[in-house]
Amino acid sequence: MTVLLAGLCTIDVVQRVAELPEPGEKVQSTSVEVAAGGPATNAAVTVAALGGDPVLVTVLGTHPLAALARADLDTCGVRLLDADPGCPEPPALSAVAVRERDGERTVVSRNAARSTARLPSLAGFGDVRSVLVDGHHPALALGVARWARERGLPVVLDAGSWKPVLDELLPLVDIAACSARFPLPAHDLLARGVGTVIVTAGPDTVRWWTAEESGSVPVPEVRARDTLGAGDVWHGALVHGTGRCALPELIRFANEVAAERVRHSGARSWVRRIGVR
Repeated sequence: MTVLLAGLCTIDVVQRVAELPEPGEKVQSTSVEVAAGGPATNAAVTVAALGGDPVLVTVLGTHPLAALARADLDTCGVRLLDADPGCPEPPALSAVAVRERDGERTVVSRNAARSTARLPSLAGFGDVRSVLVDGHHPALALGVARWARERGLPVVLDAGSWKPVLDELLPLVDIAACSARFPLPAHDLLARGVGTVIVTAGPDTVRWWTAEESGSVPVPEVRARDTLGAGDVWHGALVHGTGRCALPELIRFANEVAAERVRHSGARSWVRRIGVR
């Protein structure tokens, strides 16, 4: 069955360093990687690594940098639906530095908040089991969520930060998976029509709420080597497992997959270690 994911695709230039540089400082990196990134994109790569069939709805266009993302996604087993295939602008670019000793990272990036790309036809995607949106490319997020709601498919929101589109999007969301920095508390999200609210906090316990009950699920203790995209991997595992298992087992599964990601350095080395689940 297919998992449909709508959102941001970036080009990530990732360099590993002994120490993150101070302002004005220059440091030598120990390695350089270039890979496709972004919340929905990393989640799609995770779905593929877990044996799912992900389709990523995003914007890449015709710029030469877009070919790097297309090649990486093809290698990872992610099908791509480009909502603006003739766009000449470069895709979003992220400059990432990862500290060797603990996997901590800094990221400088540009998102797609001003995107006006419209949802292309989803005819032929009748076997979709679940949907994830990250709120980037607002019209794509709304279009996919409405399409899923009309078909009774569960919609998962990667709520890393507040975006204006969320005022319209939240009533269409079944599971809002939020970072600890997300500004709205769980009871406000439930009041806006969200069925389940989950809050992650890095290595700390994951908490969840519904209208009837709440709980928490511990995160496995691991030695982190690379935290880049760990939250996106968590969301990918969550949407892959949606409909297969119920809370809190669904959260436990996502925690385990994300823990495996941070054990390995590199943008894609963890994929081979997860295996098919």
